Amino acid sequence: MRRSEQRVNGGRKTAGRALAICALAGVMLVAAGCDKLRARDQLNKGVQSYKNARYEEAIDHFKNAVQQDPSLINARLYLATAYAQQYIPGVDSPDNVKYGEQAIEEYKNVLQRDSKNVNSVKGIAYLYLQMKKFDDAKEYYKKAIELDPNDPEAYYSVAVIDWTQSYKDSADLKAAEGMKVDDDVTGKKNDKLCQQLKEKNEPRVNEGIDMLKKALDLRPDYDDAMAYMNLLYRRKGDIACGDSEARQADLKTADEWVDKTMATKKAKAEKQQGPGGITLDQPTK
Repeated sequence: MRRSEQRVNGGRKTAGRALAICALAGVMLVAAGCDKLRARDQLNKGVQSYKNARYEEAIDHFKNAVQQDPSLINARLYLATAYAQQYIPGVDSPDNVKYGEQAIEEYKNVLQRDSKNVNSVKGIAYLYLQMKKFDDAKEYYKKAIELDPNDPEAYYSVAVIDWTQSYKDSADLKAAEGMKVDDDVTGKKNDKLCQQLKEKNEPRVNEGIDMLKKALDLRPDYDDAMAYMNLLYRRKGDIACGDSEARQADLKTADEWVDKTMATKKAKAEKQQGPGGITLDQPTK
């Protein structure tokens, strides 16, 4: 009898522990569910504040949403975007720079959970570009291309960075010699300076032109890309050291891209106009 009683009592204790564990698990599940509901509520409130341009208020709601549910990717993405909206390009004040850095940090937090979130990659690239951190910006635009190879704007952005860097190097090196940025250095007199420019800028110029070709393949009427084709071919002509014919050919190609840009802009404008010069697709009052 004693052994039977022991088995019964032992079974009761085991069952009691199991019930207690189940009850605790149930409480934890309910609590987790409540946290997720509260996170959704904070996210929705944050979105409303964001739409009304109350960004500081939106940031507080998105922070609360992330705290309640760290796995809520949309809340993290909105938080990053809200910080980015507060950042003003070209303003170097500590508070403004902090907004840009916070936005980048939050976008990177999204990428830790979703490495293929292309919006976060583009957000980081854009902010680095505005902060003039060109190498970092180019790195992230190239990541964006890997994730979305059919986006012409990512190719265009890499090309813009390539031109910006090559133009600055050309301006700086020539200024040190008392020259202007578009002065011809391809002759023997300036061969050393030309070789310096070529070493620095040839990879950038070639990459930029290739990137713009891809952008134009994807969007044939991309007039901004055409405009930068002109600019990059001028940089290409700048490094045709010892070859005046190649320089003239590059400058001729640059001029042709100017013509293409103007023609494309004109065609777009004409498409927006109907008979008699009436502009189409405009909202009616």
